[in-house]
Amino acid sequence: MTDPFDPGTDVGLYVHWPYCSRICPYCDFNVVRDRGRGQEQTALAAAILADLEAQAALAGPRRLASIFFGGGTPSLMDPAAVAAIVERARTLFPPRGAVEITLEANPTDAEADRFAALAQAGVNRLSMGVQALDDAALSFLGRNHSAAEALRAVDLAGRLFPRLSIDLIYARPGQTVDAWEAELRSALDLGFEHVSPYQLTIEAETAFGRAVRRGTLTPPDEDRAVALYEATQSALQAAGLDAYEVSNHARGPGARSAHNLHVWRGGDYLGLGPGAHGRLTLDGARTATVAHRRIGDYVAGVHAGSPWSEADRLSPRDAAEERLLLGLRTVEGVPAGTLGALGLSTTAEPVASLISDGFLALTAGRLAATAQGRPVLDGVLKALLT
Repeated sequence: MTDPFDPGTDVGLYVHWPYCSRICPYCDFNVVRDRGRGQEQTALAAAILADLEAQAALAGPRRLASIFFGGGTPSLMDPAAVAAIVERARTLFPPRGAVEITLEANPTDAEADRFAALAQAGVNRLSMGVQALDDAALSFLGRNHSAAEALRAVDLAGRLFPRLSIDLIYARPGQTVDAWEAELRSALDLGFEHVSPYQLTIEAETAFGRAVRRGTLTPPDEDRAVALYEATQSALQAAGLDAYEVSNHARGPGARSAHNLHVWRGGDYLGLGPGAHGRLTLDGARTATVAHRRIGDYVAGVHAGSPWSEADRLSPRDAAEERLLLGLRTVEGVPAGTLGALGLSTTAEPVASLISDGFLALTAGRLAATAQGRPVLDGVLKALLT
């Protein structure tokens, strides 16, 4: 490949495991309570394997780019089910070499007990949903672990997995810059190679969204949110973690998430599991797939040969728009030629002004958001696409 960022025809896998021991008040993902669903989970794991087989037949001969187990809480999965999916994926899509296999985990003691079995199943990168290192903040966020439990889980994971990432949530109500900087320093002292800090987003149909409407929850104002964002960038940069994407920081290129980069670069990936999204090139057209959202509907759909609730062939314009939306989140950006399908060019408005004003940069034929442009990326994209 002449373009080092071109994902080629390799295919990634996103596996959605929708079960959680508790539903967090900020979460709007496709999740359900874990309790009392043993038979359903066994049936779902079997359906995911069958779906993998069917989609592999549609995709044709490919190489495996990456596997990402997300959710929900995939660290609640039976490790034998994880191993079966990994093994079958490697058979269906022979990898070119080492493959990143990421699994999201919560740091409760119950899930930490599974870590050794998950590592043996093939997981080599663990993404830890720590979210905070303050017990009061963890309680507010609805988490079912303490800061002490998180530290124990991180210590165990560090001995079992070669690669570790941590998720943190900031811009919490009442959070000060000083308090967040101290919490962030504590997290950085744990030695993670990858950090994903997310500003708390209030989604309308969540418990937090309802609390905001009732007036019982007030998010930080814009000035405080900006100050917290800037403090995050400064602290992570000083610690040697570069912002290679809007909400992802890594200690050098080798620590970046291979799966996420594959998706952001426009690579094909299978969406497996209830509500999972996928992107596949079928009959020469990029096709956006969405699996049935309800678990029972997904399992029944797989057995009936129709796991998708949606399968839309993207027009060249739609595909280019999606490429721009994803690619401009990263420091590597997108090929400038992507603009052509959108009727845009680097020498005409609005692109030319965004470049001259310092929000976008054109380097070696690639268009990327600058450090000035990434914090206001929504506005940059609105200017480009409307």
